[in-house]
Amino acid sequence: MLIAIDAAGGDYAPHEIVKGAKKATQEYEVDIALVGRKSILHVLASRYLRKTAITIIDASQVIELHEPPMKAIRSKPDSSIVVGVNLVRDGTASAFVSAGNTGAVICAALLNLGKVEGIARPALGTFLNITPYAPVLLIDSGVNVNCRPSHLVQFAQLGTTYVKHILGISSPRVGLLNNGEEETKGNRLIQQSHKLLKKANLNFIGNIEGQDISKGIVDIIVTDGFTGNIVLKTLEGINDNWLSSLGQVRQIFSKAYHLPARALHRDIGMDSWAKRVDYREYGGACLLGVNGNIIIAHGRSQSRAIKNAIGLAKQTVERGISPIIKEESNE
Repeated sequence: MLIAIDAAGGDYAPHEIVKGAKKATQEYEVDIALVGRKSILHVLASRYLRKTAITIIDASQVIELHEPPMKAIRSKPDSSIVVGVNLVRDGTASAFVSAGNTGAVICAALLNLGKVEGIARPALGTFLNITPYAPVLLIDSGVNVNCRPSHLVQFAQLGTTYVKHILGISSPRVGLLNNGEEETKGNRLIQQSHKLLKKANLNFIGNIEGQDISKGIVDIIVTDGFTGNIVLKTLEGINDNWLSSLGQVRQIFSKAYHLPARALHRDIGMDSWAKRVDYREYGGACLLGVNGNIIIAHGRSQSRAIKNAIGLAKQTVERGISPIIKEESNE
């Protein structure tokens, strides 16, 4: 298995990308192709090349985060994003991981890999590890701003396939994100989607509200990409503030009780919770519904997040998610 990594994408590229790739080869035993400017990557990764399964694939151009996605991928055919996606298209790589321009990754995947036949709109599935039980999949978390009811039903179907095979849940519970539990609540999109989801061959439990997201009452939260991205960014902001506050409290208590801060943090049982709310632990989101395995990591990803994104890519390949979606969409 060869996993291609966008070594030029993200706030901390290329140094943290290279570090994350090195950790991934050791922990997951996968071959890694770093895609980016060879001259720079060879300096950063040369000491790892002989000891680990890391290779370098040259890509002379970089798509910056502020660039319009479609214009960028057309004007920069030798960018790390386009080259990385094409490695998947050509069968050289089993998956591609990028923390770069999300819109550009999605556009490159749609143009160069294409949608799975029968899939109207690919969607981004992001695991939220915010319950004490199991991660919850949020879909769509940012691709499709304007949706039809049939699109949301398809998101639920894509999410069900993904959760079944990644988390091993035989009949994932699907909830439709709304501003109330009643069928009559919500805008036209939600009301019509609710009717279609009730008729679909899914374990649909009905509407859920924002306060239900962290309660573990569903395995999949279905919404449009506009709402989903706001939910995702809101949770990340809350979690960042919470982790920062936790660090300050930890310092106060460690001084008061003359204990090392890290040991105190562990002893009062906060390590596991801190990991659950830290986006770096789940690594990235999977673009479901395209002909290939594409993992989009957070733009702020450092080495641990990149390592975990590579781990998610490996799982996605090993569980055959893309072929299964292709098979099921043609039934």
